[in-house]
Amino acid sequence: MTVTIDTVVSPHDRRAAVSTAFRHTMTALRHLDPEAPRVYAVADMAEQSKRRWWSFATGLESGRFEALLRRSSLDHPDPRRAVDQVAAALVHAVVGRSAAAFVGCGRVWDPGPENLWIHLDSDVGIDWAGVRDTALRSVSGSGATAGTVVMPCDEALAAWTAHRAARSLEVAAAGLSALGPLDATQMSRIVGESVLGASARVPLLGGVSRDGGWRRGQMLLDAFVDAGWRVRLRRPA
Repeated sequence: MTVTIDTVVSPHDRRAAVSTAFRHTMTALRHLDPEAPRVYAVADMAEQSKRRWWSFATGLESGRFEALLRRSSLDHPDPRRAVDQVAAALVHAVVGRSAAAFVGCGRVWDPGPENLWIHLDSDVGIDWAGVRDTALRSVSGSGATAGTVVMPCDEALAAWTAHRAARSLEVAAAGLSALGPLDATQMSRIVGESVLGASARVPLLGGVSRDGGWRRGQMLLDAFVDAGWRVRLRRPA
């Protein structure tokens, strides 16, 4: 029997196995912006139907990246602006959400392409993300609980997060560059802006210290640089 990657498996006892750490982390992320609770949180795919969901790993071959770009082109006739908008949405799904979890909670799910799923709204826009494996990596100060893997320090968690996110970013960059004018420099800049946005906004919304948010944001930027992404480039004036 062949099982395709687009199949979400939901065994009966799966929901009971989801850790309280995952649920508490998602509650904290939803509360960052109560008017838009899906901006930073992710869904447990075992609790979701397949409708309008797709695996990040299949974005190009399934035609989802092309559909996003086609919709963006209706708002932005300039091909570069259109692909830039789609890239920013995909980067937020991969990096912005995980950066918010790292900065605000000291916990991160696996943002790799095999684990990450994307949900589209009726207007073909990304409005949510989900994960198949809800296990979290956390720093020791966040507490060791069921469903978490404790990392020795913030730097280690940042390095792991950047490494896994980079896999998804490679999928997005390869797919979008095949469809429109997107290069590595442009993609790296968007990733850097996503990290900086989370490290600045989450402390304001979630009661985390600004110094702590800035410090974790810088760690994540350094980790992306180590992973080969030139995220410290500034947008041209």
